[in-house]
Amino acid sequence: MKGDQRRSANYHPSIWEPELIESFNSTYTCESHATQLEGLKQDVKKSLLSISDPGVLLKHVDSLQKLEIAYHFEEEINEALNLIHSEQPEDLYTTSLQFRLLREHNFPVSLAVFNKFIGRDGKFMDSLSEDVTGLLSLYEASHMRRNGEDILEEACDFSVTKLKTLVGRLESDLAEQVQLSLRTPFRWRVPRVLTKKSIEIYQKNVTENLNLLELARLDFNSVQCLYQEELKELSRWWRMLGFKEKLSFARDRLMENYLWALGIVFEPHHSKCRIGLTKFVCILTAIDDMYDVYGSLDELEIFTGAVKRWDLKAMEDLPEYMKLCYYATYNFANELAYDVLKDHGLDTLPYFKEAWTNLCGAYQVEAKWFYSSQTPSMDEYLKNAWISVGGPAAVTHAYLLQGEGFPITKKSLDCLKDGSELIYWSSLITRLSDDLGTSIAESKRGDVAKSTDCYMIERGMSREEAEEQIKDLISQSWKMLNEESAKSYLPKSMVKICLNMARTAQCIFQYGDGIGTSTGVTKDLLTSLILKPIPH
Repeated sequence: MKGDQRRSANYHPSIWEPELIESFNSTYTCESHATQLEGLKQDVKKSLLSISDPGVLLKHVDSLQKLEIAYHFEEEINEALNLIHSEQPEDLYTTSLQFRLLREHNFPVSLAVFNKFIGRDGKFMDSLSEDVTGLLSLYEASHMRRNGEDILEEACDFSVTKLKTLVGRLESDLAEQVQLSLRTPFRWRVPRVLTKKSIEIYQKNVTENLNLLELARLDFNSVQCLYQEELKELSRWWRMLGFKEKLSFARDRLMENYLWALGIVFEPHHSKCRIGLTKFVCILTAIDDMYDVYGSLDELEIFTGAVKRWDLKAMEDLPEYMKLCYYATYNFANELAYDVLKDHGLDTLPYFKEAWTNLCGAYQVEAKWFYSSQTPSMDEYLKNAWISVGGPAAVTHAYLLQGEGFPITKKSLDCLKDGSELIYWSSLITRLSDDLGTSIAESKRGDVAKSTDCYMIERGMSREEAEEQIKDLISQSWKMLNEESAKSYLPKSMVKICLNMARTAQCIFQYGDGIGTSTGVTKDLLTSLILKPIPH
């Protein structure tokens, strides 16, 4: 890099100024509505425990999940599914719903439950073609498939084909539900993102159990107030950090980075984790931009070495702009490790150090490819890219940042290694989703090759063909993620973090670069989640 010439990604300024974040206000709080919330929870719990009809119970559990209030009733839902897991419903809707819910909650369930819907030709019977609710339920169940489950592959193809044929003839409400599921099946949905839509749908169809609806509204609005308070705290931290003024090349995306954290852990009792995870993503974003667009190769090699040394003396060799990044990373990780040591008596600093060392090492590999004008093979790219997307580091931070009710022990720390395959497939989906959303913009400004570019060059494909290959790879990765998430020795909290990270990536990059360009869809999403309560 000659003289002071530096590349720039020309990211637009933040659309969420600190003054705007400080002005966030809600009439709902968890404290002011605590009594009402508790009363509604008890009413819903009694209702859940009083249902004896298996089909009604399954629909009730499904509603709890889609309204995003199931986290209040985890034990009751588990008991309910345990009571009815051996039931054998006859219709397609209930059979498919039971299969999906049992798989989601890690109950053993046989693929043979679908045999009754298979004809002599080995395909799903054509008589099912007009059963819209049954087809929709089958489609949702098919996304629980694992590698080699051909009957669920057939279920997905069959239901998609039939639903696309039917959707134009359906009433508007049902047509909207079908289109919503075809766009984002329930297994791939980010918690909270579609809660309002689910409440709207439930409200139109509910004939009883208004308590469920009222709890969903109040829960959403109360937790939204908590999100606003967290963002105010984070906004003050972000200003104090000084990245916005000192690192003008980096993206100023506090709100958008919070979206990552909210997607990974949305429950109110994970406030500490959300705040810490947002800080992690903010620091990561600046370092990512430093490697991608601003730093020279020589500077980046020095920074990578400094992170590996993990020593403040290593700062002496860094350019001024890098010292801020290095010090912030060093302090942040050490503070987190101190908190864990204080609360649990365990030294977790090696885990944080390893996460940052591996991440910066992967960034360095990409920088070398860029400066040597090298396009790696797809295999070479993916071997590095699942790390450079920040997935393993994010999971490590999220897992260790869990607060209330999560005892960190030596055994629990082993899960970061035991769950390596789970982390890999989640991170791969995150990377591929990121590439689909950002590759065109990054290609135009001459960034390092993405998976789409690797496919295009390696296989002589058009961009459209390469993108279809990436989408297929995401679907294949979900099968592996489903398989790994069923491993009984992995804690539920680890599984949820990994599933939600993949879901959040698909959501953020579904319509383009939802972080780099944070107007449009991303702005609407944040406004809905953070600013607009559900009216009564």
